[in-house]
Amino acid sequence: MKISGKKIARGNVSQEAIVFGLSILLFVAFSAGIQGFLTPSNLLNLMRNVSILGVLGVGMAIVVIGRGIDLSIVAIYAMMSAWTFQMAADGVPLGLAMAAGLGGAILTGAITGFLVAYVEIPTIFATLAMGTLLYGFVRVFLIDLDVVYLTDTADILAFLGSGRFFGIPAPVIVFALACLMAWGCLKYTRSGQFIFALGDNIQAGRITGIPVRPIVVLQYCISALIAYVAGIVMAASVDSVNTRVAISTMVYDIILIVVIGGIGLSGGRGNVRNVIVGTLLIGILLNGMTIMNVQYTIQNIIKSILLLIAIVVDSVLNPRDEQTAQQGDI
Repeated sequence: MKISGKKIARGNVSQEAIVFGLSILLFVAFSAGIQGFLTPSNLLNLMRNVSILGVLGVGMAIVVIGRGIDLSIVAIYAMMSAWTFQMAADGVPLGLAMAAGLGGAILTGAITGFLVAYVEIPTIFATLAMGTLLYGFVRVFLIDLDVVYLTDTADILAFLGSGRFFGIPAPVIVFALACLMAWGCLKYTRSGQFIFALGDNIQAGRITGIPVRPIVVLQYCISALIAYVAGIVMAASVDSVNTRVAISTMVYDIILIVVIGGIGLSGGRGNVRNVIVGTLLIGILLNGMTIMNVQYTIQNIIKSILLLIAIVVDSVLNPRDEQTAQQGDI
């Protein structure tokens, strides 16, 4: 068995090119047809929002490549960052609050991974339950309000949300770093190669001596860590955390980014490039629909249609094998 992320179907490469081309066409069309789309303030907002979605997409992609899915990623993103800033508001030193929030995020990912790997609960149910549990627990016991505002002690994080480095918005830099680190991990580390191997054929992975269960737990820990970073960056961008996003449809936007970008839901296929092109297309689409004041329900219909199309395309390019169908893990 070849333990490598290089084994990518030609269809995926073609899908990348198609999605990238659609992104350019959509950007040109919105620029020409929507007043205010090309304004500096909107483009800055577009880059920030796209970057946050992209960072979350990187976390989701790592799990999907390993033949899983993480529906708890948005709950971790919102609730752990909200808890962090609630602790800061209550007088806990910011560094300690962030360490606690990061620890809580990783612990959540580890519990989810344990349920999937050792208890063998299908990932869709384990992550859905963990996301719901995390939202309820944090909202009832750890924070006071739905919206948690950043205090003066968190000013040091302002650069992450609104700063620029050589003219590039800080969230874009965070997205680029997340992509770079994920690419390096998947391509050059044994753990990253094991993730591809498990996604390709989990039984063959066991036979070859890969520590299957620990690698599954690791996937969800990495996803949780990335979600927490994205939550901190978003909070720094808008000076607050709205915990209601944890029960919104944002998780479907992230799945849409991953699937439409070309990462196979059957596992073992995909790379960071897929996340980048998927993020560009969905980010531009969402921004354009928002400026046009498209009703939220209509936006969801459009995104649902795109997601269904992407899943159909994925099923054609990356057909599910018998083992995946029996597992029922997605």
